[in-house]
Amino acid sequence: MGSVVDAPTVVAGQEEVTDNMLGDKKVTVVFVLKIYTGGPGSGKGTQCANIVEHFGFIHLSAGDLLRAEIKSGSENGTMIENMIKEGKIVPSEVTIKLLQEAMIKSGNDKFLIDGFPRNEENRAAFENVTKITPVFVLFFDCSEEEMERRLLGRNQVF
Repeated sequence: MGSVVDAPTVVAGQEEVTDNMLGDKKVTVVFVLKIYTGGPGSGKGTQCANIVEHFGFIHLSAGDLLRAEIKSGSENGTMIENMIKEGKIVPSEVTIKLLQEAMIKSGNDKFLIDGFPRNEENRAAFENVTKITPVFVLFFDCSEEEMERRLLGRNQVF
């Protein structure tokens, strides 16, 4: 089940807009994370799709952006691929740069960022570089039994 944590109090119409990487736009960022047991069937994909459909957010997956960069064959992509092959963690600066580029390219101002940050240091780096503070974080946690039930239910024909 997903939960909302650390949601700040914001009064409609009184949001403070400061310069950020998208200029003077009010940017809404929601981090979407899963804890260890939030694997396939946890509901993360379903809820992200609902938020995109009903509220106009852009869904950015850190993993998808890293894989696309690898596939591009760029120097940066080669570095990412080598780090992953060596079992190393890709530096947050690299992931943040890819997220920034995707956010700017989208032309939108509402984003679900999936799979990032991994820790407090990543979050602080994101805020420092982008000058954007997330509105809230969605954490998905689901028991293995429930995930199994959901996954098996996907294959049923009605």
